[in-house]
Amino acid sequence: MLRAGIVGLPNVGKSTLFNALTAQTAALAANYPFATIEPNVGVVPVPDERLEPLAKLVKTSVIVPATVEFLDIAGLVRGASKGEGLGNQFLANIRETDTVVQVVRCFADEGVVHVEGSINPQRDIETIQIELALADLATAERRRDKALRNVKGGDTTARAELSVLDKIQPLLEQGKSARTVSLTDGERAVTRGFFFLTMKPTIYAANVDEATLGNPNGHSGVRAVLEIAEPEGAECLVICAQLEAELVALPPEERIDYLNSLGVSGSGVDRLIKSAYHLLGLMSFLTAGEKEVRAWTIPQNTRAQQAAGVIHSDIERGFIRAEIVSYPDLVRAGSNAAAREQGLMRLEGKEYLMQEGDVVNFRFNV
Repeated sequence: MLRAGIVGLPNVGKSTLFNALTAQTAALAANYPFATIEPNVGVVPVPDERLEPLAKLVKTSVIVPATVEFLDIAGLVRGASKGEGLGNQFLANIRETDTVVQVVRCFADEGVVHVEGSINPQRDIETIQIELALADLATAERRRDKALRNVKGGDTTARAELSVLDKIQPLLEQGKSARTVSLTDGERAVTRGFFFLTMKPTIYAANVDEATLGNPNGHSGVRAVLEIAEPEGAECLVICAQLEAELVALPPEERIDYLNSLGVSGSGVDRLIKSAYHLLGLMSFLTAGEKEVRAWTIPQNTRAQQAAGVIHSDIERGFIRAEIVSYPDLVRAGSNAAAREQGLMRLEGKEYLMQEGDVVNFRFNV
């Protein structure tokens, strides 16, 4: 399962957000640095509005959503790249993730201390960015030394590595992220072997107070986060982690009503989960029968035969055809039989590229 790591400075709301994501209080939310030491791990269902209507259509009560794994990682401080605070552990934990959710504190609360003594989202983002860039710079220098030795022996891979490092290393020396460098697909493939922290896709979660939710763009802290996120092509989501954690205790319909009363459409946590899912390069295809309705997770651009293997290796091995109808077409038709009669259901071969929301029945023979 692919992982999203929740990172940030101490006391920015990481564990509170994790609690809201996992609808539990397993993560210790405490008012002092390093309340989280070992990363808390939670498997979180991906909100999918298609599953309940499908379940009604096929008359089943069993719904199994797709999931994403979130890690709540200890707070980072200045000097983390040199081992300050829990820096070494923080860096090791973030290396295990596939994408990063950086929580940025945009709320003021005298009862919750800030490790830097004041609220400054731009400074906080830069602190983390510089520490990760310094850690990557140390990695880059080691890789360069190794590549220089190997290139003398005619190693073409080492030559390619040096070419990519020539593009990335100057930015790391400036404390900037490797993901902002323009690279070809081939160059990007080379960087995978470097395991750079600043290459990880990132979502910025601007953590605001409840009063700011109705008009986040009027908040200077949110604007500061947006100004950093936009040039990177990164997503910025505005969320009130404290409110989301409190809403967990309410029934779903009451949560929606309360958010609507604040002028907010939908849960910030739901948006964050969906964004992390898609940022990880994932998508869902659906199966629907009397036994269950389920969302199956596959990488984008997966072919039909490989998608069948997500359900069971026997189905992939004995793959014949995929019987497919799009979710909107199936709902409009009202049943699989009606979808067939209306020509909305089609048979696809093993090379078919799966589409988001395909409702599938795999034909196979073992």
